Amino acid sequence: MRIENSSILTAFGSCNVIGSKVEDRAGFLAVLEEAVADHDFSADRVPGQGFVHLGESVNSFVSAGVGKRVDDPFAYVVQTHRGRCSAYLKRNYSKKVTGCAAIVYTLDAYKGDPEVSADEAASLKGVRATHVLVAVLAFAGPESPLSPFRFTSNLAGGNKEAQVWTADEIRAKAKEIYEYDTEWCAVADPPV
Repeated sequence: MRIENSSILTAFGSCNVIGSKVEDRAGFLAVLEEAVADHDFSADRVPGQGFVHLGESVNSFVSAGVGKRVDDPFAYVVQTHRGRCSAYLKRNYSKKVTGCAAIVYTLDAYKGDPEVSADEAASLKGVRATHVLVAVLAFAGPESPLSPFRFTSNLAGGNKEAQVWTADEIRAKAKEIYEYDTEWCAVADPPV
């Protein structure tokens, strides 16, 4: 097994990281590899698109990607993420990590994802990877749902799993996302 990082993964950066941040790379990767080896990717709702829980042992290796919203404009930084500028809480507002998961795809599932460019899929042809790490999700408080932007992007064709959601699931997810986003905000490092 070999896990490759996706082109959008920023959690291992030393600065300008938005959301969850890996602070101990070696410790995190050791836990991730064990969890991926134990995960049954054929049982995922869309086979190959894994939501892999990492367990409490990883909590000390990551910084949470969220904090509670505050009514102070100076508590926020503006960063560009995936082509759009948004306001994020400064990282020092992140809360204590209460759980962590990773979005990991099998290589074939990753290459078939609607948001993976043909160039990126082609660049993985010579790589011996078996899996691709797409995102690190270090939670604080309740497990975070999709962001409002990611949710609508998925509904608009950005992810194959959204194609199998029922209308009741979509309404329930929208309610959960609204309630979460009202209280919690992604954190980011100040730009350098």
